[in-house]
Amino acid sequence: MRSPKLAALELKRFGRGKLPRAALAALLLLPLLYGALYLWSFWDPYGKLDKIPVALVNSDSGATVKGKHLTAGDDLTDRLLGSGKSFDWHRTSAAEAREGVENGKYYLSLTVPEDFSKRIASSSGGNPETGALKVRTNDANNYIVGQISRSVFSEVRAAASTKASRGFYDNIFVSFGDIHGRTEKAAKGADELGRGIGKARTAAGDLAKGLGTAKKGTHGLKSGLGKLNKGAGTLDTGAGGVADGTQTLADTVNGVSEKAGPFLKKHGKEIGDVSRLVADASQRASDDLDDLPDAASTAAADARSASDDLAADYRTRCEGPVATAPDCPALKKAVRAADRAADVAEDVNKLVKDNTGQLDILADDLNDLHDKALLLADKAPHLGSDLDAAVTKVNALNSGAHKVAKGAGKLHTGLTTAHGAASTLDTGVGKLRTGSTSLKGGLVKLADGSGTLSGGLHDGAAKIPDYDKHDRDARTGVMADPVQLVNQALHKAPNYGTGFAPYFIPLSLWVGAMVAYMLIPPLNARAVAAGASSWRVAFAGWLPVAAIGALQTVALMAVLHWAVGLQMVRAAGTVGFLVLVAACFAAIVQWLNARFGPAGRILVLALLMLQLTSAGGTYPVQTSPRFFNAVHPFLPMSYVVDGLRRLITGGGLGPVWVACGVLSGFGAAALALTAWSARRRQVWSVDRLHPQLSL
Repeated sequence: MRSPKLAALELKRFGRGKLPRAALAALLLLPLLYGALYLWSFWDPYGKLDKIPVALVNSDSGATVKGKHLTAGDDLTDRLLGSGKSFDWHRTSAAEAREGVENGKYYLSLTVPEDFSKRIASSSGGNPETGALKVRTNDANNYIVGQISRSVFSEVRAAASTKASRGFYDNIFVSFGDIHGRTEKAAKGADELGRGIGKARTAAGDLAKGLGTAKKGTHGLKSGLGKLNKGAGTLDTGAGGVADGTQTLADTVNGVSEKAGPFLKKHGKEIGDVSRLVADASQRASDDLDDLPDAASTAAADARSASDDLAADYRTRCEGPVATAPDCPALKKAVRAADRAADVAEDVNKLVKDNTGQLDILADDLNDLHDKALLLADKAPHLGSDLDAAVTKVNALNSGAHKVAKGAGKLHTGLTTAHGAASTLDTGVGKLRTGSTSLKGGLVKLADGSGTLSGGLHDGAAKIPDYDKHDRDARTGVMADPVQLVNQALHKAPNYGTGFAPYFIPLSLWVGAMVAYMLIPPLNARAVAAGASSWRVAFAGWLPVAAIGALQTVALMAVLHWAVGLQMVRAAGTVGFLVLVAACFAAIVQWLNARFGPAGRILVLALLMLQLTSAGGTYPVQTSPRFFNAVHPFLPMSYVVDGLRRLITGGGLGPVWVACGVLSGFGAAALALTAWSARRRQVWSVDRLHPQLSL
């Protein structure tokens, strides 16, 4: 009788009663229970973090900054309570949080200290301090939650720190804007002062000419004195206007100096130092970005060249007709490792080339930040002294203008008196002519001084930066967070369950084969007793379990896909690969049971444990002890896990083809060993008649 018929007879035994049928149904569904239930329970724990109760304590008492009340703790608390994405937050007192974390009511607690707002506000003062959030965990409740919280709270801390930095830099830029505006206003006042002095100088010239004419002759004295009196009145009015203008200018400039002067003198050096640090950091980052594409390309080319050379050496030494090198297995592992390293280097090179445009944009932004920071660093230390010099000049101008106004008033009075008393005209005109000449010279000097003041104020206003809200927000954002991380995941698994599927699926198929050979004998006793071919006996015991394994695979993957939600990049390839896995596992379990009898079941379970601990299905196998790293390449489940990852989440098919070859080799070797065991069982011995152990 041929092997397929023998296999069919084994399966027909399960149709002879209700209990065998139930056993066959349970056998088909057992891997489904293992794989589906395990993956379902671990499917997406990170997506349900909002179910984890966490205590939130806000002890912040707030702070006052420039007349505004700052409540950084309340803002952070409201944002956490309204996020709905991280944890199930519960506002509690400090005592309740401490007790809840201790007794397990809360997995952890986050405390905002009493001085949190005060420390945040200190960034705009003379003694800046850092604000500290306090996290309390209890690994006795759950160790994994503590690990997850470190990642979540790192993001909370980074967001709070960036917001505080933005407030500090925004205050600096706002101060620059205020200084710029006040300086422009002072420059406009100086322009008006210059125009008033010009008018006064013109009037003084007219006065001198009139006095010269009056001195030459007394004809028309009364008429001339009347005109002179009128001109003196105009001069008096103009000088008074000039004095009012200089007083307004002095008040404005002194007000600006009182408000902005202490800040600039106290923090000029800090502003310059911070700006230079930002310039240096941005320059170094820009230089590193320029070298990144060439370095990635060179690394990829060198890695691929080294891999090809190593592969050629392996073919020369180990695949030729006279290959005798003793280190061929080790060399073969090196060839595989070099090929994987070259693939990784080429992937990195491709990632860099695909994002060249983003790298160029980032480099331009860093260069712009460098230029702006250097400009600010050069101007910051001298802003206070420049403002003091401008205040001194304006006050001196104001004093001179008031003296001119006072002299013009006296001149007007004298001319009025001279107009009424003609007898003293000659003496008065002589004196007036001398005074008007001096007045004209003083006004010329005053005009020159006002022009110098106006030019200096305009130059100073042009050098002081003035940012609008858009520019201020852009620069504040860059200085608060100058470097960003661009994270790109290749072939990313959508959830936790998808990432663990390559580990739990082969586990369930191994268990299915193990239980199957508890119900189906690994060797057909009738065929062994009849002296059938050992290969026929081996295939007859393997085929029914392999067929059941194929059905188990189809049922398991159907439930995982349509019920649990497992999405596969190569669905058909995954199912076909798992059928091969089930067939290989069936052959290995069959041989262990056929060769070692009842003890083989213990060996099957032990081999399962060894594969689960060395397959690298959870953490990378490199993180395991040295023993598991040593046995990892020699066990079939290691290759099954690698192949399933590429089939389910995507990527190159190299590991899949390697796994197919390894599984075929393991399966063929196991069937050959089973045939050898079947041949041995055709010879009876005392141990077979009286086994030492039976299960």
